[in-house]
Amino acid sequence: MTRLHLAALFVFLATLCASKVAFAGSYLDRAALLIGEANHAGHLLRTHLGDKEFSHVVHDMSQARLDAASHMQVPKEVALAHPHLLMVLENYERAAEAAEHGEAQRFLLHLQKATEEERILRSVIEQLGWALPKN
Repeated sequence: MTRLHLAALFVFLATLCASKVAFAGSYLDRAALLIGEANHAGHLLRTHLGDKEFSHVVHDMSQARLDAASHMQVPKEVALAHPHLLMVLENYERAAEAAEHGEAQRFLLHLQKATEEERILRSVIEQLGWALPKN
């Protein structure tokens, strides 16, 4: 191989590696956005628990976040963590549904489950060699 071929091969491999990092980074940014918004909505809902219309809007938004996460592309580097993201968002959705129906105990239970599952998600991502950006 000539130097030109070696240089071209090196550039190709470097670009390939960089694109995998960028894709995993994009997933982590998207996951952090979804979790951050869900967490924020959950805290707002806690202070407006008796407001049925507010709860309805938060529930609609939580369903949309869960749907978005269910359909987003997941790089193989972090594929083991994705089910945990879905569980976090599902628990926030269930909490919002409980609030919408005036079930305070169930709301708090699912809010707690979402927080616990987020810890697991962050741990799995860390074990895979990545880090989920802080909210």
